[in-house]
Amino acid sequence: MNTVKTRTMASELSRVCIVTETYAPEVNGVAHTLSTLVNGMRDRGIQVQIIRPRQNKLDKDDDFTLTLPGLPIPGYPELKFGLPYYRRVLNTLTRFRPEAVYVATEGPLGWVATKAAEKLGIRVISGFHTNFHQYGKHYRIGALENLGYRYLRWFHNTTSATLVPTSAQASELTAHGFERVRVMARGVNSRQFSPDHRSPELRAGWGAQPEDLVLLYVGRIAAEKNLQLVLRTYEQLRSQDDTVKLVLVGNGPELQGIRERHPEVICAGVRRGEELSRFYASGDIFLFPSLTDTFGNVVTEALASGLGLVAFDYAAAHEHTQHEKSAMLASFGDEKAFIRHAASLLERPNLLRTIRLQARQLACTISWDSIIDEFTQHLSAARTEVTENGFNETASGKSRVSVPQS
Repeated sequence: MNTVKTRTMASELSRVCIVTETYAPEVNGVAHTLSTLVNGMRDRGIQVQIIRPRQNKLDKDDDFTLTLPGLPIPGYPELKFGLPYYRRVLNTLTRFRPEAVYVATEGPLGWVATKAAEKLGIRVISGFHTNFHQYGKHYRIGALENLGYRYLRWFHNTTSATLVPTSAQASELTAHGFERVRVMARGVNSRQFSPDHRSPELRAGWGAQPEDLVLLYVGRIAAEKNLQLVLRTYEQLRSQDDTVKLVLVGNGPELQGIRERHPEVICAGVRRGEELSRFYASGDIFLFPSLTDTFGNVVTEALASGLGLVAFDYAAAHEHTQHEKSAMLASFGDEKAFIRHAASLLERPNLLRTIRLQARQLACTISWDSIIDEFTQHLSAARTEVTENGFNETASGKSRVSVPQS
């Protein structure tokens, strides 16, 4: 019998492969989370390989990136899902020899990566980043929700563990038959997002005086984000005070219609880096109307920027804030309460001031460093055990596949 040598320390993790449909510089929460995790792992000396669809002609492969052909995601044409090029993924994993594979998205590319890793005896952890199964009702694909949930459950249950951003999400998935669900939270960069970046010049460009109230939304301008609630909230507050402004940061299929119906709304398009930081900090109230996000990185960015958050009591808002202390929280789906809470911040400036201070203090306690360490620990725990004869052994002991050595 061969003696099994097991390496268990996260600090010894040296090679990781990330498989995803989206990655920076694409602008969305999944791309932002993954790029932050990857940069953090590389700073810790871990080699990270990215396998993803080719989003445009400028995408190029290198020693740590494999891009594959893809097709537009229905209802999300600015992104592509990767096609199932099993042999190319298998060859890439064989050459790189990662100690763990993290599959962030559940499309055909993620599926073949899982099968290729299984053949090589490499353990796979998956991430539940997006509630795509809930998007069907917004894009006239009503059957998607039930079929999507069944597929997602099957997909994730083939992996060693599924990472989710909140305890509420973990409870929901577990109740629906998902196995081995683990919580891995999200952080925020409180230096990048800070009230210090507030710009009187930017506000003046919006036509806002120092004492005027500016409502802000950052994210995809699309049906699944519930943008109509943002507009109804804005209309209600503007009926009370005609100096109220609304700024939308982002792009998406509903943007043109909003511009046509509400020419007074400031539609700023996509903003990045320091410019995005200034936009956040120059607002006053952040509206987060989504009912489909698994977390919502924009929520913690708004908190760090010192904004008064109005949101439903779920996802990031539920995980990190308290009603009338660090945010205004409406019961899930209660749109009348959402509008009422936003109006109360207009009517009660002292409450808004207190919430903004508490939001900033709270965000300063949410560090990405600890999250990245936690992520590497999850990956390290899923590593294969290497036997003396050069075989990889899965935790279940079901497969032993020789991995070529360099």
